[in-house]
Amino acid sequence: MVTQNSLTHARKLKLRWFVTLSTLPLLGVVTAFGIMPQSAISVLPNANVVEEIALPELPQVADSSAAFWRNERVQRGDTVAELLQRLNVDNAAASNYLRNSKAAEPLRRLGTGRDIQAETTADGNLLALRFLNNDGNQIVIEKSGNSFRTSTLPLQTEKRLFMRTGEISSTLFAATDAAGIPDPAANQMAEIFGGDIDFHRDLRKGDKFSVIYEMTYSNGQPVRTGNILAAEFVNNGHEYRALYYATSANHGDYFSPDGKSVRKAFLRSPIEFSRISSGFSLSRLHPVLNTWRSHKGTDYAAPIGTKVKSTADGVITFVGQQGGYGNVIMVSHQGIYNTVYGHLSKFASGLHRGQRVAQGEIIGYVGKTGLATGPHLHYEFKINGTQRDPMRVALPDAKPIPEQQKSAFQEATLSMSNRLGMLRDAKLTKLD
Repeated sequence: MVTQNSLTHARKLKLRWFVTLSTLPLLGVVTAFGIMPQSAISVLPNANVVEEIALPELPQVADSSAAFWRNERVQRGDTVAELLQRLNVDNAAASNYLRNSKAAEPLRRLGTGRDIQAETTADGNLLALRFLNNDGNQIVIEKSGNSFRTSTLPLQTEKRLFMRTGEISSTLFAATDAAGIPDPAANQMAEIFGGDIDFHRDLRKGDKFSVIYEMTYSNGQPVRTGNILAAEFVNNGHEYRALYYATSANHGDYFSPDGKSVRKAFLRSPIEFSRISSGFSLSRLHPVLNTWRSHKGTDYAAPIGTKVKSTADGVITFVGQQGGYGNVIMVSHQGIYNTVYGHLSKFASGLHRGQRVAQGEIIGYVGKTGLATGPHLHYEFKINGTQRDPMRVALPDAKPIPEQQKSAFQEATLSMSNRLGMLRDAKLTKLD
């Protein structure tokens, strides 16, 4: 008879064998995964499945209240309609106002090249126009109810500093144009160095210049050229440097780094960028009289209407017609100097005897009145009544920096002087 303990032991043994046998297949699978080589995985093919999923269409809703700004430039021959079309304005009321309203006349008179900004809605309704008129004022035309109104706003301006350098290959104007320098700044530079450099005769190919000047901008557009703050000109190997300094609240001038005035009391030439057709001579065949006689002046060939400047501060002693001079202006300077400007086509408006004029002030215009075969300016320079060659005579200097202002001058101009040195040493062509 088998005891109860023996039966129980036999059942437990059978159960252990059953569990062991049933587990072997699983251990084999685990082992197979554990020893599968890496190469078998790498050769499995990859498949990309692309499936298009249709999305529901969302309705397009245009926001007609959204505002957009657009900028355009006035082109030659533009009409109001053409300008509005490029500005994406589709608004009959706005078109009628801009074409017919007297208040909108500044728009119709806007010069070629001027920029104009338009604020519109998405569907082309005009909300506002903004531009600078030909006088540099800011004009705003904006929607007001069912109509429009025009207003002139105070000009919001900013000053920007420009640094330029260039090299002479032919003329000063050609070089300044190549360097991106505006004509007013080029004219200033010629005036600043005009006492030391005759820009008609002294320029040499390879001469170099650097200039730092201000420009006034409004709405991103240049409004006017400001003062030159510092300039350097290397002429025939000789270096000239000028720094602007305000000597008082209402007056400033140009000085060398050591405080001497850069300006001479007289400019070498009364005309910008002309050529000398006949110089100072004690014996010359007169082109009209056909006789040999002295020519105690300098003739500058220039087109009729070319501006003529007073070469120094002075007082008008004669303005009118006189013999072979034709229309002539005579100016007295400092009591011992006199200058004469002959063959003029006309005089500056309102010019009269006894009037004070400043150096560089426009006093007349080139012509061919009197004994002249063609348009030119006859210029004379006299010392104590005797004609002297203005191209060779030593010109007096203007006043230097007052001694009590020298320290302030050096401190105020140090930054600009350093920038000029940077331009020269780095040989930059343009730097804003």
